[in-house]
Amino acid sequence: MPQLHCYVHEDLADKLQQKARQAHLSVSKYLALLIEKEVETQWPDGYFELFGGWQGEPLERAGQGQYESRPGLE
Repeated sequence: MPQLHCYVHEDLADKLQQKARQAHLSVSKYLALLIEKEVETQWPDGYFELFGGWQGEPLERAGQGQYESRPGLE
């Protein structure tokens, strides 16, 4: 597995270590998850071909009813 190195200010490193501790993760694992979340934002293959592909009965929105009246705050 490749290793990446980066440099950050000490205050940022402290915050990063604190966040990793709160998540019960090592700093390395916490950073790997952050990077994966940021980089892996691709849609699955064929995702957009699904739009308009519904073949059942037309969908209808249910009635929304009446708004509820509530007393105001004083």
